[in-house]
Amino acid sequence: MILRFTFTVIFSFIISCITTVAQELDSPKNGEGVHSFLQRNKRTEQKHYQQFLKLNRGKFGKNNSLLLGVKYKLPPLNSTPVPPPTTTKSKRKEPLFGKKWEEYTIQSNKLAGACFYLVCGHGGPDCGAIGKVGNFKLHEDEYAYDITLRLARNLLMEGATVHIIIQDAKDGIRDDKYLENNKSETCMGDPIPKEQFPRLKQRCDKINSISSKTKSSYQRAVFIHLDSRKKSQQVDAYFYYSTGNAQSKRLANTLRNNIESRYKIHQPNRGFSGTISPRNLYVLKNTTPVCVLAELGNIRNSADQKRFIISDNRQALANWLCEGLIKDYENNKKKK
Repeated sequence: MILRFTFTVIFSFIISCITTVAQELDSPKNGEGVHSFLQRNKRTEQKHYQQFLKLNRGKFGKNNSLLLGVKYKLPPLNSTPVPPPTTTKSKRKEPLFGKKWEEYTIQSNKLAGACFYLVCGHGGPDCGAIGKVGNFKLHEDEYAYDITLRLARNLLMEGATVHIIIQDAKDGIRDDKYLENNKSETCMGDPIPKEQFPRLKQRCDKINSISSKTKSSYQRAVFIHLDSRKKSQQVDAYFYYSTGNAQSKRLANTLRNNIESRYKIHQPNRGFSGTISPRNLYVLKNTTPVCVLAELGNIRNSADQKRFIISDNRQALANWLCEGLIKDYENNKKKK
């Protein structure tokens, strides 16, 4: 009798624990989107996003926005085994990400052996294109930099080596809608020239110098910009590749197709018109590693501006670019 009672208590306790884990709940803070909400709850993988949407079907606002006061079910923290990290210490810090985001955890070795050079457009004395929302100006370099940092963090978490070429020690990753403009960006510590040719040459030379000392057989450079067109023209993310370079074209196509696949999941009726095309741009012609230039939308268009001013959308772009780079790396390994 005592044995049966003990077994019943233990069994009930186990069931209780399982139920508690399966129904872990949390409510969003003001201004949080799905990605930032999951980030705060340490659910940072794409699978967590998909599981979260399924677990909470019917509890979202327009475009899967979170509702204040609603308790959302969180997906299991580790629903599937994660490959071991490439180093014995899985936690790392990168001060460039800012105090809130500087600590990250290497979650997998998917990109072990891969080396990336990330370059946000413009910076320093050149703020790039300017859009407006009411009385606030949206400066291209600030939003491109924020997306670049988020992408860098994602890549590091997958075990990659990442070189952030344009840096701002003051900013870090920011969740604000309106990012204040400054001229404190540097090219890895060196002042950025005002004139266009020296500015572009500086970043290409920096990449090529590091690349020449890097043993990795897989090296990719990604230049991130926000386009500027007529206010009425909405533009999907599109990519330029180096003319005549098959690997650059393949990379551009993989990044483009991955973003299209994500829109089919998250906004199935939206459609996607992003393109890839060759371009004899200076940075594409003069960068040694395989490279692409991404234009992520029209900073002057009100619909595209939502892609940039909402931090959750900036994180989504970084996530999708990261997924595309992982696919390119895996495809590259298959061809060998």
